[in-house]
Amino acid sequence: MRIAIIGQQDFGKAVLEAFLQRGDTVAGVFCAPEKPGAKPDPLRVAADLAGLPVYQLPSLKSEAAREALTGLDVDLGVMAYVLQFVPQNFVSIPRRGMIQYHPSLLPRYRGPSSINWPIIRGDTRTGLTIFRPTDGLDEGPIVLQREVPIEPDDTLGSVYFDRLFPMGVAALLEAADRVVGDHYDEISQDESQASYEGWCRADEARINWHNHVDVVYNLIRGCNPAPAAWTMFKGQKLQLFDARKHNFHRFAEVHGGIGCVTQVGPESVFITAQGGQIEVFKVRYAEGKKVPAPQLCAEVGIAPGAVLE
Repeated sequence: MRIAIIGQQDFGKAVLEAFLQRGDTVAGVFCAPEKPGAKPDPLRVAADLAGLPVYQLPSLKSEAAREALTGLDVDLGVMAYVLQFVPQNFVSIPRRGMIQYHPSLLPRYRGPSSINWPIIRGDTRTGLTIFRPTDGLDEGPIVLQREVPIEPDDTLGSVYFDRLFPMGVAALLEAADRVVGDHYDEISQDESQASYEGWCRADEARINWHNHVDVVYNLIRGCNPAPAAWTMFKGQKLQLFDARKHNFHRFAEVHGGIGCVTQVGPESVFITAQGGQIEVFKVRYAEGKKVPAPQLCAEVGIAPGAVLE
């Protein structure tokens, strides 16, 4: 099979290496230009080391992009974590078109932060979809899907790195074989079940301690490790990472007011929300590094009775 890979970052690199390892011909790699001062794109670095043609074009809508892909003469385009818009006159160039990876069970959670939002919303399952890209955002017909559970204490990191990342690489290999071998069905997405979610960024990651403890906990784990759920202390941002929730079951269990630090122990810190407490193990304050929560409390003066904004 002769393919072109369109993508970026570690997922794109893993997909490239998987196709090369099993003996497919990667005719070329398209990845977004790196911003000045940014870390080298792992996909670009891996392609360079493999001696492959690399195209870092500002836009895939350009004539230069179409000419480059046409010249590669490939059977299939494989889109592995693509943030650039990919128009149909680019998608249709390979003999068997293109396939694209998306880390949700489409048509649910279309959009760029599709791993964060199911966790933040308290869903108990998510998955991945390999589909045929169209000009609509994540709207093309489905080639295959894989479902995974979201366990009660999963984070963005555990769902992605332990499940959706490796399963996504394997699913792209399987989907490529199906499409090139013409052994697949395309299933139209059910628009009545569709949802779109925008970026989960700093504004969306701010904690409101007046929310129920379940809501706060889901936000923390859905933003761990990025963009990191946060609150304020003494005018500086305090980001919360590894955490655990403790629901109040009786009125006698209630400790402290909303947002109040009630306990600083040897390994963790307890903060009150509606209906329970959040136990926090790792934090980052202001521009500092991620450290154990009790260490940070000692350094900046967070003691029982302190209230987080």
